[in-house]
Amino acid sequence: METFGIYIIITKPHLSYSILAEKCVQQGIKMLQLREKNLSDKQLIKIGKEIRSVTKGTVTNFVINDRPDIAAICDADYLHLGQDDMPIEDARKIVGNMKIGLSTHSIEQAKEALSQNPDYIGFGPIYPTNAKAKPDKPVGTEQLKQVLGFSNVPVIAIGGIFPENINQVIEAGAKNIAMVRHFMQTEEFDKRVIELNELISRKK
Repeated sequence: METFGIYIIITKPHLSYSILAEKCVQQGIKMLQLREKNLSDKQLIKIGKEIRSVTKGTVTNFVINDRPDIAAICDADYLHLGQDDMPIEDARKIVGNMKIGLSTHSIEQAKEALSQNPDYIGFGPIYPTNAKAKPDKPVGTEQLKQVLGFSNVPVIAIGGIFPENINQVIEAGAKNIAMVRHFMQTEEFDKRVIELNELISRKK
């Protein structure tokens, strides 16, 4: 099963979109998602195309959140759908064979998502988080361990993960980890990526 390692989600970044995309490519980040809920379609397309021009032909896969139409327009590598977004089979009518990831927030949702044959699932929030306007109930590392045990696709651990609690997430077996604020609210992006990569590789 493929391992992504650090999964970067761009939401209200401190650095510019193109600089972040360049840094992800330089650091060999495999997954880079654009998740901006408050931008116009025009802005999203402009930023999406900007990021795509940086990531095209590199190891960094570009993921568009929520919007199959914009994922298709920007020629993204992946579409990511949440629980309230359109069903995967409807999204396929827009994005064709593009790879698709699904968010899940409970054991039941994870099982249901896997029945739809996504390319990966997100599972969380592992810990309490305010990165979302309406956060879901934390699932904790025990449930994460269960999902990692039955999932036949990569599982991205997400939600409230910071350096002070990441060891428990890695010890639960997570090999793919998303930390939103830790990477978005800093100018030391490269330093934080290197530190986290070292931490993940030490635990292998």
